[in-house]
Amino acid sequence: MGLPLLSLIVFTPAVGAAVLIFLRSDDAIRRTALAITVLDLALCIAMLASFDATHVMQFVETHPWVPALGISYSLGVDGISVLFVFLTALLGSICVLASWVAIDRKVKEFMVSLLVMQTLMLGVFCALDLFLFYVFWEAMLIPMYLIIGVWGGEGRFYAAFKFFLYTLAGSVLFLVGVIVLYFNGGRTFDILVLTAQDLPFPIQSWLFFAFLVAFAVKVPMVPVHTWLPDAHVQAPTAGSIILAGVLLKMGAYGFLRFSLPMLAEASVYYSPLMLALSALAIVYGGLLALAQDDLKKLVAYSSISHMGFVTLGIFSLNLRGLEGAILQMFNHGVTTGALFLFVGLIYERTHSRSIADYGGLMKAAPVYSAFFALFTLSSMALPGTNSFVGELLVLSGGFEASLAVGAVAILGALLSAAYLLSMYGKVALGPAIVGARFKIRDVNAREMVTILPLALLVLWLGFYPKPFLGIIDTSVKHLMAQVHGNGSGQ
Repeated sequence: MGLPLLSLIVFTPAVGAAVLIFLRSDDAIRRTALAITVLDLALCIAMLASFDATHVMQFVETHPWVPALGISYSLGVDGISVLFVFLTALLGSICVLASWVAIDRKVKEFMVSLLVMQTLMLGVFCALDLFLFYVFWEAMLIPMYLIIGVWGGEGRFYAAFKFFLYTLAGSVLFLVGVIVLYFNGGRTFDILVLTAQDLPFPIQSWLFFAFLVAFAVKVPMVPVHTWLPDAHVQAPTAGSIILAGVLLKMGAYGFLRFSLPMLAEASVYYSPLMLALSALAIVYGGLLALAQDDLKKLVAYSSISHMGFVTLGIFSLNLRGLEGAILQMFNHGVTTGALFLFVGLIYERTHSRSIADYGGLMKAAPVYSAFFALFTLSSMALPGTNSFVGELLVLSGGFEASLAVGAVAILGALLSAAYLLSMYGKVALGPAIVGARFKIRDVNAREMVTILPLALLVLWLGFYPKPFLGIIDTSVKHLMAQVHGNGSGQ
């Protein structure tokens, strides 16, 4: 038996959180938390380096947990999940660094919450047992609630409660769906065994909507999106990075791991509805972002629009759309995580998020402004950036699935360019307001360490996406065979 690499990846942050409890110095707590997240990232890079690009689950660990109920401790990754394990570990390190100065009270409690959160998020992407998946999925609510509710802004209590209420409501339906799936799928929680079952269409249909509510809240899809702007605006910078970078991906990952392969016939049947909801999210999120004068709210609403592209790609149910959706999930985590990092960096200096309070930032902080421009251009999917590749694949798949939906998505892309260019023009290139109102310093060495890995990924994926597409390609083709083999009624 080899090294339990996935268990090490998943539980290293939790062990680190336990160690932090016994430390007293805030500096020691910060350094230890950083060391733990960097170690976890190193383990993820080792996993990626030895990952074989096939659809078969790799690094599998299976041990009986509650044999009487068919529950096991089972972990594994494939091309669909492995990039998100890496992304979670990368953003974990960045969150610790981003909180180095910003979190100056209850530092131990914050870092413990952050590390526990990382373990639970990693567990979601690695779990091969449905019961274990649900435990990780549900337990995430607690540290995220604390991060928003304890270290958030003035409206943190309302935002944290709203986040908890929405996600809990979705999780209750998900639990009912899990129980129904258990009794109709051979009384097992093994995800791979459940995927091989051929469920009757009425049960598939019911489960599809039960799962849809849970996953749609996490994405979030319109109209269950209203918790997101409040949570983003009130959360500390690290909380916003986690929300945008990882938590939103879990809803889309649920569609990929459960809805499409297990409920293939229902997924095909209801795909027009999902395409319409995706198109609505793309345009509605873009219009809301266009109307914002708060930097954080603008980026938050842009996430609704960008995640609409992800669900559009998923439910186009073709190879280009699905590959584009997975790539765009990863891209969104990198780019929007970076945008929230940049909003947090400037907020630490000025304590203002109002776009009207800025202007001439390029002169006051040229390095900050240059990298901010890179991530802004990435968010609007400019050629040469990571998002261009993913969005092009999604649009190609979307047009193949529905000409009307593809046309609406193009409108959403134009809206994205409008609100992002307008925002950057006012903040960085507008009349010099910053120097008169705020004393601004440019980014320091610690902040550059958080920025550079994300900038590297933006350019790497923009100019040479082949390694990333190679990782996901075989798994997506296998998923396509599952969907169209079962979804066509054969």
